Amino acid sequence: MVIIKTLQGHRVLKDRSVPLTPRQRSAFILVDGKKTTDEILAATKAGGVTQADIDKLVELGLVEELSKSAAMHLAMEQKLQAKRSGRTPEQRFEEAWPYASMLTSSLGLMGYRLNNAVENATTYMDLLALAPKIREAVGPERFEMLDRLLND
Repeated sequence: MVIIKTLQGHRVLKDRSVPLTPRQRSAFILVDGKKTTDEILAATKAGGVTQADIDKLVELGLVEELSKSAAMHLAMEQKLQAKRSGRTPEQRFEEAWPYASMLTSSLGLMGYRLNNAVENATTYMDLLALAPKIREAVGPERFEMLDRLLND
């Protein structure tokens, strides 16, 4: 099972507001959304980290199983790598729009207007015009995949 840090987990990593044992902290630091729990346990075996430590991180709400949206992100990234070719604007829009919609809908009420604008976008150029606002709202790391979908 692949696990990722939650928003609360990112905050706790910075401010240390939740007391963690050294073993739990070691495992927590290695959680990156790419490693499985088995890989994390293998990497921290010498430190004495057990499955119970990872279960405690899940219980505290600091990490969670890879969500459907993140799995969709990985699948789209692999699909994009497989077909790096000249695509028409219509094809780019068809592939980028669902991802842009997912990104903006994850913003909640804060991104309501932006999500509405993405939902109403009907052409590649509409979506491309919204790209800078999406980048600003979600951050460059989460925007990277959308940028590749739009500008490959």
